[in-house]
Amino acid sequence: MAERDVILEVKNLKQYFRMNRHFTVKAVDDISFKVYRGETFGIVGESGSGKSTTGRSVIKLYEPTAGHVIFEGKEITGKIAEETRKMLRTRLQMIFQDPMASLNPRKTVMNIIAQGLDIHKLYKTQEERENRVYEMLETVGLSREHAHRYPHEFSGGQRQRIGIARALIMSPSFVIADEAISALDVSIQAQIVNILKKLQKDRDLTYIFIAHDLSMVRYISDRIAVMHQGKIVEMGSSDAIYKSPVHPYTKALLSAVPHPNPGVERYRKRIYYDPATVNYNEGRYHTIKGDHVVLATDGEYENWMK
Repeated sequence: MAERDVILEVKNLKQYFRMNRHFTVKAVDDISFKVYRGETFGIVGESGSGKSTTGRSVIKLYEPTAGHVIFEGKEITGKIAEETRKMLRTRLQMIFQDPMASLNPRKTVMNIIAQGLDIHKLYKTQEERENRVYEMLETVGLSREHAHRYPHEFSGGQRQRIGIARALIMSPSFVIADEAISALDVSIQAQIVNILKKLQKDRDLTYIFIAHDLSMVRYISDRIAVMHQGKIVEMGSSDAIYKSPVHPYTKALLSAVPHPNPGVERYRKRIYYDPATVNYNEGRYHTIKGDHVVLATDGEYENWMK
Protein backbone atom coordinates (compact mmCIF):
# COMPACT_ATOMS: atom_id res chain seq x y z
CA MET A 1 0.00 0.00 0.00
CA ALA A 2 1.31 3.47 -0.91
CA GLU A 3 2.32 5.72 1.95
CA ARG A 4 -0.80 7.62 2.96
CA ASP A 5 -0.80 11.34 3.69
CA VAL A 6 -0.87 11.94 7.46
CA ILE A 7 -2.97 15.05 8.20
CA LEU A 8 -2.78 14.77 12.02
CA GLU A 9 -0.26 13.09 14.28
CA VAL A 10 -0.65 12.87 18.05
CA LYS A 11 2.45 11.80 19.98
CA ASN A 12 2.46 10.87 23.69
CA LEU A 13 -0.42 13.22 24.47
CA LYS A 14 -1.17 13.75 28.17
CA GLN A 15 -3.96 15.86 29.60
CA TYR A 16 -3.97 16.00 33.41
CA PHE A 17 -6.31 18.07 35.59
CA ARG A 18 -5.10 18.88 39.07
CA MET A 19 -8.10 18.79 41.41
CA ASN A 20 -6.20 19.59 44.63
CA ARG A 21 -2.77 19.06 46.21
CA HIS A 22 -3.30 15.34 46.59
CA PHE A 23 -5.34 14.39 43.55
CA THR A 24 -4.77 14.72 39.78
CA VAL A 25 -7.12 13.30 37.16
CA LYS A 26 -5.22 11.72 34.27
CA ALA A 27 -7.95 12.29 31.68
CA VAL A 28 -5.66 11.41 28.74
CA ASP A 29 -2.59 9.40 29.67
CA ASP A 30 0.15 9.11 27.05
CA ILE A 31 -1.69 8.29 23.81
CA SER A 32 -0.37 8.34 20.23
CA PHE A 33 -2.15 7.93 16.89
CA LYS A 34 -2.15 9.16 13.29
CA VAL A 35 -5.08 10.26 11.16
CA TYR A 36 -4.77 9.97 7.38
CA ARG A 37 -6.20 12.54 4.97
CA GLY A 38 -9.74 11.74 3.85
CA GLU A 39 -10.47 9.05 6.44
CA THR A 40 -12.76 8.90 9.48
CA PHE A 41 -10.95 7.97 12.66
CA GLY A 42 -13.38 6.79 15.35
CA ILE A 43 -12.68 7.08 19.08
CA VAL A 44 -14.96 5.01 21.33
CA GLY A 45 -15.23 4.27 25.02
CA GLU A 46 -17.53 4.75 27.98
CA SER A 47 -18.19 8.13 29.64
CA GLY A 48 -15.07 9.38 31.38
CA SER A 49 -12.65 7.37 29.23
CA GLY A 50 -10.97 10.51 27.84
CA LYS A 51 -12.50 10.63 24.33
CA SER A 52 -13.84 14.19 24.39
CA THR A 53 -10.78 15.47 26.27
CA THR A 54 -8.61 14.05 23.46
CA GLY A 55 -10.66 15.97 20.86
CA ARG A 56 -10.53 19.19 22.87
CA SER A 57 -6.78 18.88 23.43
CA VAL A 58 -6.18 18.34 19.69
CA ILE A 59 -8.15 21.47 18.79
CA LYS A 60 -6.45 23.48 21.60
CA LEU A 61 -9.54 24.11 23.71
CA TYR A 62 -7.32 22.60 26.41
CA GLU A 63 -3.56 23.13 26.37
CA PRO A 64 -2.05 19.61 26.66
CA THR A 65 -0.02 18.80 29.80
CA ALA A 66 2.60 17.03 27.65
CA GLY A 67 3.08 15.56 24.19
CA HIS A 68 2.87 16.83 20.63
CA VAL A 69 0.07 17.44 18.15
CA ILE A 70 1.20 17.93 14.54
CA PHE A 71 -1.45 19.17 12.10
CA GLU A 72 -0.68 19.44 8.36
CA GLY A 73 3.05 19.28 9.18
CA LYS A 74 2.95 22.05 11.82
CA GLU A 75 3.39 21.60 15.58
CA ILE A 76 0.31 23.09 17.26
CA THR A 77 1.07 22.45 20.95
CA GLY A 78 2.58 25.11 23.21
CA LYS A 79 3.14 28.63 21.88
CA ILE A 80 2.41 28.89 18.19
CA ALA A 81 2.94 31.64 15.61
CA GLU A 82 -0.02 33.89 14.75
CA GLU A 83 -0.02 32.57 11.17
CA THR A 84 -0.32 28.96 12.43
CA ARG A 85 -3.07 29.99 14.86
CA LYS A 86 -5.05 31.58 12.02
CA MET A 87 -4.61 28.47 9.85
CA LEU A 88 -5.77 26.35 12.78
CA ARG A 89 -8.91 28.41 13.39
CA THR A 90 -10.08 27.92 9.82
CA ARG A 91 -8.70 24.47 8.83
CA LEU A 92 -9.63 22.64 12.06
CA GLN A 93 -13.23 22.77 13.31
CA MET A 94 -15.36 21.01 15.94
CA ILE A 95 -19.01 19.91 16.09
CA PHE A 96 -20.07 19.80 19.74
CA GLN A 97 -22.10 17.22 21.64
CA ASP A 98 -24.99 19.33 22.91
CA PRO A 99 -26.51 21.30 20.03
CA MET A 100 -28.45 23.58 22.40
CA ALA A 101 -25.59 24.46 24.76
CA SER A 102 -23.18 25.21 21.90
CA LEU A 103 -25.47 27.71 20.12
CA ASN A 104 -25.92 31.25 21.45
CA PRO A 105 -29.68 31.57 22.25
CA ARG A 106 -29.61 35.37 21.71
CA LYS A 107 -28.30 35.19 18.15
CA THR A 108 -30.13 34.34 14.94
CA VAL A 109 -28.99 31.33 12.94
CA MET A 110 -27.55 33.72 10.34
CA ASN A 111 -25.24 35.33 12.92
CA ILE A 112 -24.33 32.00 14.57
CA ILE A 113 -23.21 30.41 11.29
CA ALA A 114 -21.46 33.57 10.04
CA GLN A 115 -19.50 34.08 13.29
CA GLY A 116 -16.30 32.55 11.89
CA LEU A 117 -16.60 34.62 8.71
CA ASP A 118 -17.05 37.77 10.84
CA ILE A 119 -14.03 37.06 13.06
CA HIS A 120 -11.68 36.30 10.14
CA LYS A 121 -13.27 38.91 7.80
CA LEU A 122 -13.78 36.37 5.03
CA TYR A 123 -16.29 38.31 2.93
CA LYS A 124 -16.31 41.60 1.04
CA THR A 125 -19.98 42.57 1.16
CA GLN A 126 -22.96 41.87 3.40
CA GLU A 127 -24.68 40.20 0.45
CA GLU A 128 -21.77 37.75 0.03
CA ARG A 129 -21.95 36.91 3.75
CA GLU A 130 -25.69 36.19 3.56
CA ASN A 131 -25.39 34.12 0.39
CA ARG A 132 -22.66 31.94 1.94
CA VAL A 133 -24.87 31.27 4.97
CA TYR A 134 -27.91 30.46 2.78
CA GLU A 135 -25.81 28.08 0.67
CA MET A 136 -24.45 26.37 3.80
CA LEU A 137 -27.95 25.96 5.28
CA GLU A 138 -29.13 24.25 2.09
CA THR A 139 -26.03 22.01 2.12
CA VAL A 140 -27.00 20.61 5.56
CA GLY A 141 -30.66 20.12 4.63
CA LEU A 142 -32.21 23.33 6.03
CA SER A 143 -33.76 26.20 4.07
CA ARG A 144 -32.82 29.88 3.81
CA GLU A 145 -36.00 30.85 5.72
CA HIS A 146 -34.38 29.28 8.80
CA ALA A 147 -31.58 31.89 8.81
CA HIS A 148 -33.61 34.52 10.70
CA ARG A 149 -34.89 32.27 13.49
CA TYR A 150 -33.38 31.57 16.92
CA PRO A 151 -31.99 28.20 18.18
CA HIS A 152 -34.97 27.49 20.50
CA GLU A 153 -37.29 27.38 17.47
CA PHE A 154 -35.60 24.22 16.13
CA SER A 155 -35.62 20.53 16.98
CA GLY A 156 -32.47 18.74 18.24
CA GLY A 157 -31.64 17.35 14.80
CA GLN A 158 -32.06 20.76 13.15
CA ARG A 159 -29.87 22.40 15.81
CA GLN A 160 -27.15 19.83 15.15
CA ARG A 161 -27.35 20.68 11.44
CA ILE A 162 -26.81 24.35 12.38
CA GLY A 163 -23.73 23.27 14.37
CA ILE A 164 -22.42 21.37 11.33
CA ALA A 165 -23.07 24.41 9.09
CA ARG A 166 -21.18 26.67 11.53
CA ALA A 167 -18.17 24.34 11.45
CA LEU A 168 -18.15 23.85 7.68
CA ILE A 169 -18.63 27.45 6.56
CA MET A 170 -14.92 28.00 7.33
CA SER A 171 -14.04 25.40 4.63
CA PRO A 172 -12.02 23.24 7.06
CA SER A 173 -9.98 20.21 5.99
CA PHE A 174 -10.42 18.48 9.36
CA VAL A 175 -13.50 18.19 11.60
CA ILE A 176 -13.76 16.72 15.10
CA ALA A 177 -17.31 15.48 15.77
CA ASP A 178 -17.56 15.16 19.55
CA GLU A 179 -20.51 12.83 20.26
CA ALA A 180 -22.34 14.87 17.62
CA ILE A 181 -25.27 12.42 17.49
CA SER A 182 -25.59 11.14 21.07
CA ALA A 183 -28.35 13.61 22.08
CA LEU A 184 -30.54 12.73 19.07
CA ASP A 185 -33.20 10.12 18.23
CA VAL A 186 -31.97 7.07 16.33
CA SER A 187 -33.66 8.01 13.04
CA ILE A 188 -32.21 11.54 13.27
CA GLN A 189 -28.77 10.10 14.11
CA ALA A 190 -28.77 8.23 10.80
CA GLN A 191 -29.70 11.44 8.91
CA ILE A 192 -26.86 13.41 10.56
CA VAL A 193 -24.31 10.64 9.90
CA ASN A 194 -25.40 10.45 6.26
CA ILE A 195 -24.99 14.24 5.93
CA LEU A 196 -21.49 13.97 7.43
CA LYS A 197 -20.56 11.16 5.01
CA LYS A 198 -21.88 13.09 2.00
CA LEU A 199 -20.03 16.27 3.05
CA GLN A 200 -16.85 14.26 3.53
CA LYS A 201 -17.09 12.96 -0.03
CA ASP A 202 -18.02 16.34 -1.57
CA ARG A 203 -15.46 18.43 0.35
CA ASP A 204 -12.63 15.92 0.89
CA LEU A 205 -12.91 16.19 4.69
CA THR A 206 -11.10 14.20 7.37
CA TYR A 207 -13.01 13.38 10.58
CA ILE A 208 -12.31 12.32 14.12
CA PHE A 209 -15.65 10.84 15.15
CA ILE A 210 -16.02 10.52 18.94
CA ALA A 211 -18.88 8.39 20.26
CA HIS A 212 -19.92 5.65 22.64
CA ASP A 213 -22.39 4.00 20.25
CA LEU A 214 -20.29 1.30 18.60
CA SER A 215 -22.80 0.39 15.89
CA MET A 216 -22.79 3.96 14.54
CA VAL A 217 -19.00 4.24 14.80
CA ARG A 218 -18.60 1.09 12.74
CA TYR A 219 -20.85 2.52 10.04
CA ILE A 220 -18.90 5.77 9.64
CA SER A 221 -15.27 4.95 10.63
CA ASP A 222 -12.35 3.56 8.64
CA ARG A 223 -10.20 3.00 11.73
CA ILE A 224 -11.14 2.92 15.42
CA ALA A 225 -9.31 3.57 18.70
CA VAL A 226 -10.90 2.14 21.85
CA MET A 227 -10.21 4.26 24.94
CA HIS A 228 -10.44 3.37 28.62
CA GLN A 229 -9.11 5.25 31.66
CA GLY A 230 -7.25 7.73 29.45
CA LYS A 231 -5.41 5.03 27.43
CA ILE A 232 -5.93 3.67 23.93
CA VAL A 233 -6.34 -0.03 24.75
CA GLU A 234 -6.91 -1.25 21.19
CA MET A 235 -6.67 0.32 17.75
CA GLY A 236 -7.17 -0.97 14.23
CA SER A 237 -9.38 -0.97 11.15
CA SER A 238 -13.13 -0.97 11.72
CA ASP A 239 -13.36 -4.59 10.55
CA ALA A 240 -10.49 -5.77 12.78
CA ILE A 241 -12.03 -4.20 15.89
CA TYR A 242 -15.50 -5.60 15.22
CA LYS A 243 -14.67 -9.04 13.85
CA SER A 244 -11.60 -9.97 15.90
CA PRO A 245 -11.37 -7.85 19.08
CA VAL A 246 -8.56 -8.87 21.45
CA HIS A 247 -8.74 -6.64 24.52
CA PRO A 248 -11.37 -7.76 27.07
CA TYR A 249 -12.65 -4.16 27.34
CA THR A 250 -13.30 -4.02 23.57
CA LYS A 251 -15.14 -7.36 23.81
CA ALA A 252 -17.24 -6.05 26.71
CA LEU A 253 -18.16 -2.89 24.75
CA LEU A 254 -19.16 -4.93 21.70
CA SER A 255 -21.23 -7.32 23.80
CA ALA A 256 -23.25 -4.34 25.09
CA VAL A 257 -24.49 -3.42 21.58
CA PRO A 258 -28.10 -4.71 21.40
CA HIS A 259 -29.05 -7.15 18.64
CA PRO A 260 -32.02 -6.08 16.47
CA ASN A 261 -33.52 -9.59 16.59
CA PRO A 262 -35.35 -10.05 19.96
CA GLY A 263 -34.97 -13.85 19.74
CA VAL A 264 -31.18 -13.59 19.46
CA GLU A 265 -31.00 -10.76 22.00
CA ARG A 266 -32.78 -12.80 24.69
CA TYR A 267 -30.08 -15.51 24.78
CA ARG A 268 -27.06 -13.36 24.06
CA LYS A 269 -24.40 -13.30 26.77
CA ARG A 270 -22.92 -10.04 27.99
CA ILE A 271 -19.21 -9.87 28.76
CA TYR A 272 -18.34 -8.05 31.98
CA TYR A 273 -15.01 -6.28 32.25
CA ASP A 274 -13.04 -5.81 35.45
CA PRO A 275 -10.26 -3.21 34.97
CA ALA A 276 -8.47 -4.58 38.05
CA THR A 277 -7.55 -7.70 36.04
CA VAL A 278 -5.50 -5.68 33.52
CA ASN A 279 -2.23 -3.81 34.11
CA TYR A 280 -2.38 -0.66 31.95
CA ASN A 281 0.75 0.97 33.37
CA GLU A 282 3.15 -1.84 32.46
CA GLY A 283 1.50 -2.70 29.15
CA ARG A 284 3.01 -1.99 25.74
CA TYR A 285 1.52 -2.09 22.25
CA HIS A 286 1.56 -5.50 20.57
CA THR A 287 0.91 -5.67 16.81
CA ILE A 288 -1.68 -8.32 15.96
CA LYS A 289 -1.89 -7.85 12.20
CA GLY A 290 -1.23 -4.80 9.99
CA ASP A 291 -2.20 -1.70 11.98
CA HIS A 292 -4.26 -3.63 14.56
CA VAL A 293 -2.57 -3.11 17.96
CA VAL A 294 -3.49 -3.87 21.57
CA LEU A 295 -2.14 -2.54 24.88
CA ALA A 296 -1.04 -5.45 27.09
CA THR A 297 1.78 -6.89 29.13
CA ASP A 298 3.52 -9.87 27.48
CA GLY A 299 1.64 -12.28 29.76
CA GLU A 300 -1.77 -10.71 29.09
CA TYR A 301 -1.16 -10.71 25.34
CA GLU A 302 -0.19 -14.38 25.34
CA ASN A 303 -3.29 -15.20 27.37
CA TRP A 304 -5.71 -13.22 25.13
CA MET A 305 -4.31 -14.67 21.90
CA LYS A 306 -4.86 -18.30 22.96
